[in-house]
Amino acid sequence: MFTRLRSDIQCILDRDPAARTTWEVITCYPGLHAVVMHRLAHWLWTHGLKWLGRFISMFARWLTGIEIHPGAVLGERVFFDHAMGVVVGETAEIGDGCTIYQGVTLGGTSLYKGTKRHPTLGRDVVVSAGAKVLGGFVVGDGAKIGSNAVVIKPVPAGATAVGIPARIIPSKDDTSADVTGHPAKFSAYGITLEDDPLSQAMKGLIDSASSQDHQIALLWQAIEKLSATRKESDCVPDDAALKECFEAEKLSQLVGK
Repeated sequence: MFTRLRSDIQCILDRDPAARTTWEVITCYPGLHAVVMHRLAHWLWTHGLKWLGRFISMFARWLTGIEIHPGAVLGERVFFDHAMGVVVGETAEIGDGCTIYQGVTLGGTSLYKGTKRHPTLGRDVVVSAGAKVLGGFVVGDGAKIGSNAVVIKPVPAGATAVGIPARIIPSKDDTSADVTGHPAKFSAYGITLEDDPLSQAMKGLIDSASSQDHQIALLWQAIEKLSATRKESDCVPDDAALKECFEAEKLSQLVGK
C-alpha cells in the first residue's frame, strides 16, 4: 500500500513543475486524495459493500471535485492534475501512468447494465482539459486526447485525437506520452507541435519567407556586382560592357516589381 502511495506521489513530482515537496503533494493535491479514497471505495465495492463504497466516492467528490465511480479500475501512477469536474464512469479502466486534466469525462453511451459502457485507457495516456471520451472502446498506450475533443471511437497506440468529433492523427515516430524514464518527452495537456495543424501551417509560412529572403539577398548581390562592373567599363563602352549594363538594368527592374 505504502509503495503504491510513494509511486503516486513521485509521479506528481515528475509531471507537475509546481510540486515542490512531498509534504506539499500529500497535503495540497486533491488528485492524490481522490486516488487514495477511490482505492478504499473500490475495495469496498468489490467486496460487496457497495453502498459504503458509493458513500466514500460521494465524499471524495465533495472534497476534491473529482467524481470516480467505485467500480472504476485505476492503475498505478495515475495523476489527476487540477482535475476539478472530472467524471469517471463505473466500467472505466485507467492504465498505469495516465494523466487526466480538469473537466474530463470518461462516460458511457449505453444504458444497459452489466455491459462495458465506459472507455479503457491504456498505459501513459494523456487526456487534456475538457475532453470527453464516450463509449466502451480502448484508447491505446501512449495516446493523447486534445483539449475539448469528443472521442467516440478507438484511438490507436501513440496517436493523437483532436476536434469535435475527434479525428485521429497517427504517430509519426511511435513516440509516447510516457514520463517514466523519459521526462523530456512528457506531453503536458497532450500538446505537441507535430500534432497542431496551425503550428504546422505557421512553420511552412516562416520557412517560405526565409527562403524568399535568401533569394532576394542573392539578387542584390548580383545587382551590386553588375553595377560595379558597369562603372569600371564606363570609360570603354564596348559590346560586353553594354551587355552587362543591360542585364543589370533588367535585374533592377525585376527587383523593383
